[in-house]
Amino acid sequence: MPYIETKMSIKLDASQKDDLQKKLTDAVSVAFGKPKAYIMADIEDEKSLYMAERKLEKGAYIAIRLLGSASKSACQVATAEICNILKNDYGIDGANVYITYHPVDLWGWNGSMF
Repeated sequence: MPYIETKMSIKLDASQKDDLQKKLTDAVSVAFGKPKAYIMADIEDEKSLYMAERKLEKGAYIAIRLLGSASKSACQVATAEICNILKNDYGIDGANVYITYHPVDLWGWNGSMF
């Protein structure tokens, strides 16, 4: 926990996926004070994403699941950093990015519950 689920319309090679997961993990770790050792990331590329009934050539949807709740200010920090990463490294404008945050009360790991 947390779990970062990323869907992007662009194609990424293995190296780009590795780099992106590291940057997303760093952003989430800093914003929510979570240890990197417990953060899992999933990156899916070449997804058909649509916004306002138009297909996005460059767009992204990111869902972040967190154990317990998170403050709006922490989510704002994460959102700003993630949008900066996507814009600077992949040319994805923030207007074509949705990020959602999902608090989870029950979370299992390694045969037990947190």
